[in-house]
Amino acid sequence: MSENPTGSSKQFDPFEQFRIMRDAYLESMAKLMVDAVNTEGYAQATGAMLENSLTISAPFREAIEKSMLQVLQQLSMPSRQDFTALADRFTNFEMRLDDMDGKLDRIEKRTHAAPVPRRTPAQTSGSNVKTQAPKQVAAKKRAAKQAQPHKRTARKATR
Repeated sequence: MSENPTGSSKQFDPFEQFRIMRDAYLESMAKLMVDAVNTEGYAQATGAMLENSLTISAPFREAIEKSMLQVLQQLSMPSRQDFTALADRFTNFEMRLDDMDGKLDRIEKRTHAAPVPRRTPAQTSGSNVKTQAPKQVAAKKRAAKQAQPHKRTARKATR
């Protein structure tokens, strides 16, 4: 085993000076680049380059989007517009459900707050149709008729 003549166990590294120089160089370049990037001129130049590249690539991007839309239609797959339309519909549906929930809560609070009137046995027995006004009965019949699906009757052939 080789030992240093000075008696220390640390070995000599010939590349240590290169590492120190490299680290100093990288640190000074990092400071220089940060200073250069933080200037107004650099921001304007970068903005102009980005705007030019977006302007140049716009026709290509539109052509790619059109071709992608056609491919998706041929493969019977949804496009971005389909997803956004569906998301809008779900959002509308959720808002309507929330509105209905609020209305039901208000109705529930009113029914619990209001006293329940007691009915006499004459009011609870039988049907209430006779005591209702004729217009109300006709309206209920119309509503019941509209709620039922229309059934077609088969004609009987006579021979």
